[in-house]
Amino acid sequence: MRLPRIYCDASLVVGEAVELAEGPARHLVRVLRLRPGDRAILFNGDGLDYQATLVEASPRRCLARIQAGEDPGTESPLQIRLIQAIGRGERMDWAIQKSVELGVSAIQPLFSERTEVRLDGTRAAKRQAHWQQVAISACEQSGRARVPAVAEPISLKDLTPANHLSLYLHPLARQSPESLAGKIRAHIDLLIGPEGGLSDSEISQLEKLDYTGLRVGPRVLRTETAGPATIAALQSLFGDWR
Repeated sequence: MRLPRIYCDASLVVGEAVELAEGPARHLVRVLRLRPGDRAILFNGDGLDYQATLVEASPRRCLARIQAGEDPGTESPLQIRLIQAIGRGERMDWAIQKSVELGVSAIQPLFSERTEVRLDGTRAAKRQAHWQQVAISACEQSGRARVPAVAEPISLKDLTPANHLSLYLHPLARQSPESLAGKIRAHIDLLIGPEGGLSDSEISQLEKLDYTGLRVGPRVLRTETAGPATIAALQSLFGDWR
C-alpha cells in the first residue's frame, strides 16, 4: 500500500522525533485514522523523502520518528521557472498545481497590462501564501521532495534580463519546442501571458530582454493551460520524460 506523504515545515533528522503541525496531524489521525506504529513519508523541501513511524497519534499531539531519508528521484534536469500572468478565480491555482506536478522549479506570478486581477499589498501576500500551499499540496500528490517557491507578484515592466534561455508563449511565434534543440540549457524562463494576451508593447519589451517567442501547436490555449502544456512538451523533448 502506498504510504501517505505529508509536508512538514521542520527540520527532519534521522533517529529523532518530530511533532507534526495541527493540519497534517489531523489529516493523519482523523482522516486516514493512522495509529502508533503506522508509517508515513515526510518531506520538508530539502530534496529527501523521510520514512517515519508514528510514536504518538492523537488529535492533540502527533509525533513521528524519522527512520531514514532518501532521494525519490523525481526532479527534472530542466530547471524551469514559470512566469505566469495572474488569472481570475481558480485559474491561477490550476496553472500552479499542474505545473508543479509536471516538474516546474519556481513560479513567478506576474501583473501585465491585460491582467484583470489587481492585488494590493495585503491581498497579494495572502494570495502568495495560498499559491505556495497549492504548490506544497501538488508536491505531496506527485511525489516531489523539493517544493517550488512561489515568489511575490511583480509587474512585467520589472523583469530583468536573464543569462539563460527565456521564452514567452505566443500563437503567432515562429519557434516551436522542437526548434529549441541545441539551444536548451539547464535553466529556462517560461512566460505565459494573461487571458487577453500580451500587448505589442509588452512583446517589444520582452524581445529587448532577449526573450524568444514560442508557439505550441496550432490552437490558442487558455492562460491556465498554456504553461502546463508547454512544460509537458519541454519535459518530453529535453527533460525527464524522454
